[in-house]
Amino acid sequence: MSYSQPYDEVNWSKALPILRQAQQISIACSRRHISSRESAKVAVSPDPESLVSFHWDTVPPTSKQRRHAEQFFLRQAPKILYSSSTFLNVPKGKVPEVAFLGRSNVGKSSLLNRLMGKNICHTSRNPGRTKTMNFFAVGGEDEEGSPGRLTVLDMPGYGHKSRTEWGEEIMKYLVGRRQLSRAFVLIDTMHGLKRSDEALLQALRENAISHQVVLSKVDRLLFPNNRKASKQLLGRHAETLQERAGSIGSHLDALDVEGPKALGEILACSTTASLERGHFLGINNLRWSILAATGLHEVRRQPPAVTSTLESLAPKPATGEISF
Repeated sequence: MSYSQPYDEVNWSKALPILRQAQQISIACSRRHISSRESAKVAVSPDPESLVSFHWDTVPPTSKQRRHAEQFFLRQAPKILYSSSTFLNVPKGKVPEVAFLGRSNVGKSSLLNRLMGKNICHTSRNPGRTKTMNFFAVGGEDEEGSPGRLTVLDMPGYGHKSRTEWGEEIMKYLVGRRQLSRAFVLIDTMHGLKRSDEALLQALRENAISHQVVLSKVDRLLFPNNRKASKQLLGRHAETLQERAGSIGSHLDALDVEGPKALGEILACSTTASLERGHFLGINNLRWSILAATGLHEVRRQPPAVTSTLESLAPKPATGEISF
């Protein structure tokens, strides 16, 4: 239908069902008193990745943007830069950094291995395995010779089997590190927010540190009892995940603390569930969010080599000669 078509010529046989569906959704939302966060994604999208990301302050990435983010992280293998137990001993950096935090055994190291495409972080079923701040170079060498265009930081877990001194050094880094672009706080999808999570989120807000929530181990909700990942199961449990993300988002908004709120974007990820070979659910969404946070989301295009007319006409050295 063109914009110039008169209203009385609208094909109402096609328009009425859409209007009825919109009315039913509106009634359902009003009856359940769903908050704006919880009703943000009522319509079900055919794109599986969009069913595990929830955006209120940002725009979801396109499939092209997700591919770009995947290529950025996988074009070269990540490198271990250094580890430190104290902020004082952390070397100065030249590239943007993102830090990952979470309770002990939230699946942080496993998630980072998927994110960077290599088993580079130590994982363990026993909580408290990560004891130092570990820095990794990602994206390949930059123009200034830095080993990576981005630094990803794996922080020690808090909560069970954590240590007070770890928390003190972590906060020193979060508050004092100029290169830090965003802190990503992992929350277990099944367990939700705990008091230790709230304490960290309040501290981030009080200190005006850019932060965002990521739901880990989402496969346990979407594909329960170790069932194989499928689009059918994803569609069946997507609304439950949506409600859980909306509830967490509303809870974060309600925190009685001064300072900038968490980014209105909650991503859910899995390190085991894959609907497409080699592509784990939600990982590329997270990669794109990291690039957007650090300003690395723009696709770099190499300018064409410019050859002057005189250079193009100059005789080329014969084979075997050395050109100075």
